[in-house]
Amino acid sequence: MPKPMGKRVFGLDLMRATAISLVVFSHISWLLPFKSGLLVDLMSIAGVIGVEIFFVLSGFLIGRIIYKFFVSEDFHSGDIKYFWIRRWFRTIPNYFLGLMWNLIVLLALGFSIPDGIWKYVLFIQNFSSGIPVFFYESWTLSIEEFAYLIGPIIIYLFYLFRRNGNRSRQFLYMVICIILMCTVLRLIYNANQEIRDMEYWNLNLKAVVIYRLDAVYYGALAAYLSLVWPGFWKRSRFVLFFLGVCLFIVLNLLPVAQGILIESYPAFWNVWYLPLNSVAIMLTLPLLSNWHASSNVMTRLITGLSLISYAIYVLHYSIIMQVMRHVIPNEQFIGIDLLIYIVVYLTAVLLSSYLLYKVYEKPMTDLRDHPKIIDRFRLKRENNS
Repeated sequence: MPKPMGKRVFGLDLMRATAISLVVFSHISWLLPFKSGLLVDLMSIAGVIGVEIFFVLSGFLIGRIIYKFFVSEDFHSGDIKYFWIRRWFRTIPNYFLGLMWNLIVLLALGFSIPDGIWKYVLFIQNFSSGIPVFFYESWTLSIEEFAYLIGPIIIYLFYLFRRNGNRSRQFLYMVICIILMCTVLRLIYNANQEIRDMEYWNLNLKAVVIYRLDAVYYGALAAYLSLVWPGFWKRSRFVLFFLGVCLFIVLNLLPVAQGILIESYPAFWNVWYLPLNSVAIMLTLPLLSNWHASSNVMTRLITGLSLISYAIYVLHYSIIMQVMRHVIPNEQFIGIDLLIYIVVYLTAVLLSSYLLYKVYEKPMTDLRDHPKIIDRFRLKRENNS
């Protein structure tokens, strides 16, 4: 595992490590000889929750960054450009490497390049409709990229409309605007969509950009609260955590226990289930964002897993799992043989992800702090001020 970089918040690392563990656990269901039952249902829910944690956590982190530079006295449009550059050095290299490897695997397995491959270059493969099977897990990355773009654009429009306005409130208006926009779009979807099953919901609502941007901005709302009311944020962390856990349990256990299915309650699933999960996760942030743990073996492992989580996400399913299933078909394995197969798979995921992080991801991310990048944007900023 890589060593922790700088001063990190253990609670946030724990969230990230938990999220990627849930996502990988969910996809292991594809290696099981049975495709239905309680375990498979739990694994499916785990994947949904893991991704939602990623969205809210990402929104919390970028929300704090955007808020701080936006409310500063010397704010300029160059700050937004520099924010985008820093995010792109963090997200785009792994994404396009993953896209390239997915194409290589696809061709190596004898398949042809899918139609609309150009959409993946622009992150619009799931902008307003369901994502194709190819590089399926990229749906979350499209949502995050558009969240990084749209929020700063909206906030800058508020700024241009009223330069002397309260920027803290303008940030809040931006967050509320995105949350309301996505809620309205889901209401329209629910009103016009025939009742379908959960598989259709999974592809055509849960994984579509225009319906899901708010998941990131519930995290940004948490960022706003943490910066504007820091006393309340810290003082109420245990109560809010308890409420978040209770809401989370009710949302994810009650439907199973009471048979609240999409066929009978489409509005709950189409409009409210996902944002309420975002709120539940958001309520855990006051406690987790203030959790600083002392260094020991367990905390180092969790932090290390957090650091390679993006690499794991890009590699674990469409690349490593599909190659393994092609080279060594898993259908023949049961019992201890299947367990060994899964252990080999997880080992391959961890080792490959660690290598990707050390050799490619971290060096590419570090370029955003290169003096030439910093000086170039600082010079542009000074020339425009």
